[in-house]
Amino acid sequence: MVRLARASIGPNLHGMLESLRSVLQFREFETDPVARRLSRAANVDDLRAIAKRRLPGGVFDYIDGAAEDEVTLHHNSARFDDLEFAPRVLRDVSNIDASTSVLGNSIPLPLILSPTGFTRIADPQGELAVSRAAARARLPYTLSTMATRSLEEVQAAQAEVTVGNDGQGVDASRRWFQVYVWKDRGLVKELLARAKAAGYEAIMITVDTAVLGRRERDVRRGFTLPPKIGLDTIIDGALHPGWTWDFVRSEPIMFANVVGKDTDDGSSPVSLHEHVNAQFDQSLSWDDIEWFQSEWGGKVVVKGIQTVVDAETASGLGVDAIALSNHGGRQLDGAPSPIDLVAPVAQALGGATEIYCDGGIRRGSDIVKAVSLGATAAMIGRAYFYALGAGGERGVDWVLDFLDAGTRQTMALAGAQNIGQLGPDLVRWRPGRQPI
Repeated sequence: MVRLARASIGPNLHGMLESLRSVLQFREFETDPVARRLSRAANVDDLRAIAKRRLPGGVFDYIDGAAEDEVTLHHNSARFDDLEFAPRVLRDVSNIDASTSVLGNSIPLPLILSPTGFTRIADPQGELAVSRAAARARLPYTLSTMATRSLEEVQAAQAEVTVGNDGQGVDASRRWFQVYVWKDRGLVKELLARAKAAGYEAIMITVDTAVLGRRERDVRRGFTLPPKIGLDTIIDGALHPGWTWDFVRSEPIMFANVVGKDTDDGSSPVSLHEHVNAQFDQSLSWDDIEWFQSEWGGKVVVKGIQTVVDAETASGLGVDAIALSNHGGRQLDGAPSPIDLVAPVAQALGGATEIYCDGGIRRGSDIVKAVSLGATAAMIGRAYFYALGAGGERGVDWVLDFLDAGTRQTMALAGAQNIGQLGPDLVRWRPGRQPI
C-alpha cells in the first residue's frame, strides 16, 4: 500500500508543478547594480532612501539638511499637500502637450534644474552627469558658482549629447550660470565673460546668501568641503565602500570655476560657513542688479525672492525672471514656502516677468500645481541630487522621466490638454490651509 501511495503522489506532484509553471513567471536577476537600485524606486522619496543607504552620513546630510530646525525645509514640500485639484472631466486628453516657453525658448516640460554646489560628493561625474541628463531631456540646467566642474567642462559634456529622431540629432542643451557675488568683482566679471564665451544663455543671481544659514547637521558632523578624513569618516567610508572607492579613484574635488584664483578653491578642506562669510559680498543691493545687466548683456534671473514687494522691485528693474526660493530651507528657517508666494506674485506682476517656483517639488503634480497658480515653471535641486546619489547619471535620467510622466498624467486626470489650460480654477487650498 505504501508503494502504491508513493506512486500516486508522483504524477500528482508533477501535475501541480506543471500548473504552477504555467501561471508563474520568475523574474530574471538584474546583474547591473544601478539598474537594480533604480528598479526599486517608485518616487523621489525612494531615491532619497537609496541615496541615504549609499552615501556616507555627512555627505547625505549635506544634501538633505537645511537650516536650524528645518521647519522651512519641511513646509516647502508639505504646502503642496495643502493644495487639492478641482479636476474637469469628459475632456479630450488623448494628446497632452506639457511644453512651454522660458526665456523665449520652448521646453517640453515646465521644469528647470536648479544650481547645486559641490555636486561631485554624490557621484564622481557630478555636474557633468546632471547636465548631460538635462540636455537629453531638453531642459535648462543651471551650473552653480560653487560647482565642482567648470563652465567649460559642462559645455563640452553637453555638446556630446544630441537628441532627435532623424538619425543626426541636434544639440538641445540649455545652460544657465548661477552667480554668487564675491567681494572680488574682477573675478565675477571674469566668470561672466567665461560663461558668455561658453554659450550660457542666462545668469541666475542668488540674492538670499549674504551670510550662510546655520546648517546644524553640518555643524554636528564638523562637515567640510571636501570632507576631512578622521576616524568617523574612515568608519563611515568602510560602511559605504562603493562611494568610497569612487571617491578615492577620482581627481580632487574643488570649486572648479575658481581653481588657482585668489579665493578658497576647495583645494584644502574649508568650512562652507567660513568660506561664504569671507568671500561673499554682504553689501549686495538692488543697484548691483543693474551692474549685472550691464556686464552680462543677456537674460537675467534673480533667485531668492521671498516677498511680493521684492518681486515687484526686481520686475521693475527689468529682470527677465524671478525664482521664488528660500534656498531649499538652507538659509532663513521660517521663510515663506515658495508655493505660497506664486499666486500673489503672479497677480502683482501681471505677466511682466517670468516666475519660477523653486522648493519642495517632488512630483509632476507639484509642477502642475505651481503652474496652475501662475508660475512659468518649477525648479528642482534636491530631487535630482538624491537621484544622482542613488544612481548616478542614470538616476538623474530616471527622475526627469518620472517628473515628465507625472506632469502629463496629472494634466490628463485634471482635464488639461496643454499648459495654457492650467489656471487657478484647477486648484484650491484645502479649508483652513490658505496662505495668510
